[in-house]
Amino acid sequence: MEKEEYAVVLDYLPNGYPLESKMMPIAQAIGKKNLTLLELVPRRGVSLQIGEEAYIGEGKRDKIYYILGRLHREKLTESAKTELEEFIKKVVNEREKEFIGFFNKAEAMNKRLHQIELLPGFGKKHMQEIIKQREEKEFTSFEDMKKRIQNLPDPEKAIEKRILNELIMLERINLFIH
Repeated sequence: MEKEEYAVVLDYLPNGYPLESKMMPIAQAIGKKNLTLLELVPRRGVSLQIGEEAYIGEGKRDKIYYILGRLHREKLTESAKTELEEFIKKVVNEREKEFIGFFNKAEAMNKRLHQIELLPGFGKKHMQEIIKQREEKEFTSFEDMKKRIQNLPDPEKAIEKRILNELIMLERINLFIH
């Protein structure tokens, strides 16, 4: 898996976490490519804005001093969770082709469970209809899916929900987060 180059700030705590003795500024962020939740320490004198994109790659970082590590879901602030939902909506929209690819390539995980069934609201019937339709012709967009399959739960919303669950809840199997 490639390292993250850029992260988007979900929340900025200029005085660090309440109830922790270290008064070190901390940013809760998410990597743009792999959707990794991260804790970032800004450079001295740098104040980060929510929604701001920061370079966290190997080269010279102008805003970030270092990456503290992965951000544990229990530590996510309420405002970070709200930002996260907005960020995921944007990502799913911007990377629609990639997520449509999931519907075109998803496979059975075992005899009883298919990857598509792990999406919220998608059951056996939807999964079978998706497979039948994609064998005739691969899907080109979320709109295309909705047109071709009746009573299909919104595929875009289902993916957004699944990604959010993989980041915030504990899912046994991750489809989109590594």
